[in-house]
Formats: sequence, structure tokens, C-alpha cells
Amino acid sequence: MARVLLPLPDRDFDTTEVAIPWALLRRAGHTVHFATEGGAVPETDPLLLTGVVFGQLGARDEAKARYVELREDPEFLRPTPWNEAEPSTFDGLWLAGGHAQGMRPYLESERVRVIVRAMWSGPVAAICHGVLVAARAGVLRDRHTTCLPRFMEQAAWMVTAWKLGSYYRTYPEWVEDEVRATGCHFARGPLSADYAAPFVVEDGQYLSARWPGDAAALAGRFGELLAEAKRRDGEASREGA
Repeated sequence: MARVLLPLPDRDFDTTEVAIPWALLRRAGHTVHFATEGGAVPETDPLLLTGVVFGQLGARDEAKARYVELREDPEFLRPTPWNEAEPSTFDGLWLAGGHAQGMRPYLESERVRVIVRAMWSGPVAAICHGVLVAARAGVLRDRHTTCLPRFMEQAAWMVTAWKLGSYYRTYPEWVEDEVRATGCHFARGPLSADYAAPFVVEDGQYLSARWPGDAAALAGRFGELLAEAKRRDGEASREGA
């Protein structure tokens, strides 16, 4: 089926937003290939495995179990350096999120932005802070999108700042504010954080979601888009033969 590129920072990516889509996309028959800044094996945000405060606010058990499996995947253990990832060899792009400071090299990488622009005509999924990568690549103007909403980011920061300072404050500007400034059509979604009510925004080949609770729904629809694109490519090839 489809080949998906999943670029990551060397550390601090969100466990759920990587391990859950990896598992679901593989189950649907797609392959997931990883890329990091220099080819190092990436590490998730450790607090999401142990619990951010008093054992709470971390990844759910399913995501942690899938992460254990992910760490045995040969593709994960041999990531391609960002500069060597060739966009034309992939069918789709997944932009994961995460909020701790180790995310910043990925969120600020011009090379990752080049990859986004090169792959923008095909299926692209972005979740949480991953939407910042698309925003900074300059591709979101007039597109419908969501991202980590301000109310979620503020709430997480306010309840943990007493212990962890700016852990939930990746940048002084809220993610939603930076994304809105691109001239996109922003959709905040419901005023809740409920795994049972995921929220995904679809605009052509581009999908976006808000937080880890949306990851499974986003991955499911993304897998469908990948399959649809592969079918269209196959039909076009047969017609041109």
C-alpha cells in the first residue's frame, strides 16, 4: 500500500500521536518510515510514560503499549536524516506533535518545512503542535484546519506550571494564535477533551486534529486517504498504458 514519512525530533515527541498512528497505519497495510535530524533513534517525552504530575496527564496504557512495540520496529530504529529523506519516494506525510522543549528543533526546521511543501499535493495529516510545522511551511493560508486549541494549552500549562514551569508552554505565543495568523479557516472544535468524541478537520488531501485524543480517528481517516490516492494512481497508470 502507501509509504508514509513521519519526521520527528530526537526527543520529546508525543507518545500517542506517534505510536497510535504507527500501529493503525501498519494494520491498514501501509508502511511508516521515520526521519530525525541526524538519523538518531528518537525518544518520546518521558513524562508521558510516567505521568506528568502525580502520575496524571500522561499517555494512556494503549499508547504506551504501542510505543513499546514501536521501539522494536526496524524502521523506527533506523531513521533517515531529515536531509536525506526524499519526498518523492513517499505517498503521505504525518506531522506529529509534542509540547516539551525537545520538540523545537523539529518545529523550527527549515528542512522539515521543505518536505512539507514538497509533499503538500498528497495526503498530509498534522496533529497538535505538528500543525505548527505546516503553518511555518506557509501552506495553510485559506485552508481549513485545527490544532491544539488555546483553551487546552492554557489549561495544561496552568495546572502544571507550579511544578514544571513552562513544560506545557513550548513558545510564548499560543499554538492556536500562530496558526490563526496564517490566514487559515480555523476550527476550534468542541470545548472538551474527550477521547470518546474525537475531532478531525478535513480539507481535500489535508487532515488536522487537536490533541492525542484525536490521534486514532485522524489515523483512520488518513489511512483511507492514502488508499484512495493509491487507487487513483493505479487507475491513471492503467489508463496511460
